[in-house]
Amino acid sequence: MAVPAGRATPAKARGAVPGWARKSTVVLLIAALALAVFGTTTQTWLTVHLDPQQLGQAAGSEGGLQVQGSKAATTVTALALVALAGGLAASIAGRIARWVTTAIIVLAAVGIIAAAATVLADPLAAAQGSIAAATGVSGGSADVSVSAFPVLAVIAGSLLAAGGLLVVPAGRYWKSRTKYDAAAAGPAADQSGPVDEIDSWDRLSRGDDPT
Repeated sequence: MAVPAGRATPAKARGAVPGWARKSTVVLLIAALALAVFGTTTQTWLTVHLDPQQLGQAAGSEGGLQVQGSKAATTVTALALVALAGGLAASIAGRIARWVTTAIIVLAAVGIIAAAATVLADPLAAAQGSIAAATGVSGGSADVSVSAFPVLAVIAGSLLAAGGLLVVPAGRYWKSRTKYDAAAAGPAADQSGPVDEIDSWDRLSRGDDPT
């Protein structure tokens, strides 16, 4: 006897996961953007032009004092690593924990944007630490040129925030991995789909024999 199309379609729809919502896609996107932000901090953000007598013969011959992003905006490097860890944690987190990791990623991204924007707004202030380390004098004036990397950090940080927010809607399609999530999803979700090692352990803890 043929199964009515109206009954088969909902079950098929529940099992289909859109490409944008796949766990691997979302996690890799967040990881790539966090690494992109981290990569910008390894490049020169600022070039300080001072009197060669102040800056030193070697630095003066190179066209100025090169200031990397990790020195111009020290928090960006740390926040990029925080966002990377949050993205990886989201891949194994439960429903409630995914909200926490989303908040961590978004807040880290906002911090990245704010730190990079501060460098763009006042590059001389961002370079003062490097100037003081090179010359022994702080608080002086200098001509500072800005590279494109702070702008790239702002762009990558904005995309990172969007990627973090994507965890919430995409997580609805991800398979429940803990007994608490399975109980919230209902008995049908607990019994459907292939059973992996984590699911088997959770069912054993409830007294069920997955074999």
